[in-house]
Amino acid sequence: MTALRSAVRRCCRRFAILIIVSAAGFAILAISQRGRAMVGGAPTAATEFGRSVVMILGSSGTACTATAIGRDLLLTAAHCVQPGSDYKLVGSELGQPPILKAVARIERHPQFDMQRLLGHLATADVALIKLTELLPAQIPLARIGGETEAIKVGDTLVVAGYGVTVRGDGRTGGTVRAASLIVTGQPGSLQIRLFDPVTKGLTAGLGACAGDSGAPAFAGSGKVVRIIGVVSWSTGPNLTAGCGGLTGITPLVRYRGWIVDAARKLGTPLAP
Repeated sequence: MTALRSAVRRCCRRFAILIIVSAAGFAILAISQRGRAMVGGAPTAATEFGRSVVMILGSSGTACTATAIGRDLLLTAAHCVQPGSDYKLVGSELGQPPILKAVARIERHPQFDMQRLLGHLATADVALIKLTELLPAQIPLARIGGETEAIKVGDTLVVAGYGVTVRGDGRTGGTVRAASLIVTGQPGSLQIRLFDPVTKGLTAGLGACAGDSGAPAFAGSGKVVRIIGVVSWSTGPNLTAGCGGLTGITPLVRYRGWIVDAARKLGTPLAP
């Protein structure tokens, strides 16, 4: 537990950060073994994109990103919170040691199919995490979109996630970073593919990786931004394994109704 607390202190940002960890008490820097995060020189996320974003860790060593959409509710990817793992919440105020807190409940979309995801095929890769305590007031809530946003080729989406910026180097993690990526391919209600506007997925560039699974994809500008999808997968350049090529997004348009209904059943109605 001492090692966990020390790792959290090293990894936390200047303001409050929430991290979900397993009861086994593994350290945050373990993500360097299995998780990769926003690569290609992505800058620290601007306020409107980063302050609602948190990190989750699973007892099997997985690392993902989630977004606060309710005072005690997080949105993430279903593959980030698979059955059989135990999670706890770590809350940290500025200058204070981390405090372990329990997660009340996890709801995965019932139509999520891991085998389809592993094949880079569309599936209901969305989940909600209900917390036992309210989030600190300084963590603002992100709004979910997906109802009226028409996403087309050439549009810009901002993806914000935690983790290392250099694959295999845990020392580069712990800060939420954002990348402005361009919609490519054939975007629709099942899947959206993004790439770095400079490298176009042909050479290594900006992109999400395993540590950014579940990260929000924001549409909009200024203070009017909404989550229109979550990160589900990534590739290396030219569709190779890795990251820095394509970033795969699961749009919320098909699953927004489920998210709203599940949030209400969990006792946290979402703002319109």
